[in-house]
Amino acid sequence: MTRRKISLFVLGGIFVLLTLLAADVLLVIFAGILFGVLLSGGGGLIARFTGLGRGWSIGAFILLVLLAFGGAFTAFAPAAAEQFDELTRQLPEAFSSLRDRIATFSWGDQLLSRLAPSRLLSGEGGGMAATAVTSTFGALGNAVIILFIGLYGAINPGLYRGGLRALLAPSLRPRAEEVMDEVGSTLASWLGAQLISMTVVGVLTWLGLWLIGIPLAFILGLIAALLAFVPNIGPVLAAAPALLLAVPDGMNVVGMVVAVYLLVQTVESYFVTPMIQQERVSLPPALIISSQLLFGVLFGLLGLALATPLAALGLTLFREVYVKDYLERESDSATAMIGMR
Repeated sequence: MTRRKISLFVLGGIFVLLTLLAADVLLVIFAGILFGVLLSGGGGLIARFTGLGRGWSIGAFILLVLLAFGGAFTAFAPAAAEQFDELTRQLPEAFSSLRDRIATFSWGDQLLSRLAPSRLLSGEGGGMAATAVTSTFGALGNAVIILFIGLYGAINPGLYRGGLRALLAPSLRPRAEEVMDEVGSTLASWLGAQLISMTVVGVLTWLGLWLIGIPLAFILGLIAALLAFVPNIGPVLAAAPALLLAVPDGMNVVGMVVAVYLLVQTVESYFVTPMIQQERVSLPPALIISSQLLFGVLFGLLGLALATPLAALGLTLFREVYVKDYLERESDSATAMIGMR
């Protein structure tokens, strides 16, 4: 066996071993890489127009993002804070109204008794609460890890690319550089498409709720934009506060809210995202749905959130490594042998 094949087997064996032993860790690392790609893309744009070095450009990009958030916070903070306070005030009233409506049905009392706070805070409910707290602290820790992985990776990507390249035989290293460049370009394109989709969801939700007279439309649109990053589950979670606020106004208003969210998700799912993803990443819709189902079942919410970029990564590696470097070379070899005959 040649050194080329041995190096490929070693690299593949390391990946398989890490996948079997610590798949969740790999997902967090991948999320950090995505964040690093975002920082690199923003820093690259600044470097192109200013001529600054990589580190300074990334620092300038982070500063601009912080200033943008600070300016938006200053501009919208009074209205957003007022709407958020109003949201926290109205939600208990909406829950109470929903509870009263449920109690009118024959099965309502049984359902409400199962959801009573005394049951949720004891026995099995207490275990669920403890799990939720643990998961929250775990999520915060993962967010910090993702932040630092992305920051270090964006500032000095050559260090980590060089480490990965060193695991391969010298004859494979130039091709490995090409594949890593292609992977980085694919992930950057996916991030750009995702940011556009999230913006469209937020704006359309805000306008739709404002047109039908739902209060707190701005903050609800912002929630919808942020949760649009998580496919399938995100839109459902985003719709919940709006539906609760609409319950006291009657079922007609609830129906209009449902119609707004269904219309926005239809536009985003069947028009905006497919066109953007097809143009930028060329991901087949069936592959996207299948990957979301698979990673959601295997790894929960984090796997669901990262399913689409992981599918884009896998498709790129499959095309570059398996199709181009293996299958297409067989046809070249066959042609050469026919010529020799």
